[in-house]
Amino acid sequence: MGHLASAMSPAPNPDSTRDVVERFNEAFNRHDVDAVMRLMTDDCVFENTNPPPDGARLEGAAAVRAYWVKFFASNPDAFFEAEDFIVSGDRCVVRWIYRKTKEGKPWHLRGVDVFRVRDGKVAEKFSYVKG
Repeated sequence: MGHLASAMSPAPNPDSTRDVVERFNEAFNRHDVDAVMRLMTDDCVFENTNPPPDGARLEGAAAVRAYWVKFFASNPDAFFEAEDFIVSGDRCVVRWIYRKTKEGKPWHLRGVDVFRVRDGKVAEKFSYVKG
């Protein structure tokens, strides 16, 4: 019965919240700013983890693009390993480990991103970290 039920399940929606966030994360880990921005709305909002306690808020595709360009240049081996996805409607929470080299040594930080997807694109990405 399980096989029949899975065979009857609809195909994944390429614009589903989880699919959009997974494609965003894949482009991000390739450091492909153009692909990342194709997956963000023109009026996107990104809230960074720095500076504490609230982080910087960037609004609009031009400001967010400029941030990603600078971020990838400053963090050439940055990689976000997704640990878990929690999806509800147009929202997705991704629990992650951010890994890079810092001062010549492996370094990591754990956190979450809270995404809102609209019309097949990321409209909001709010980032939070432990510590």
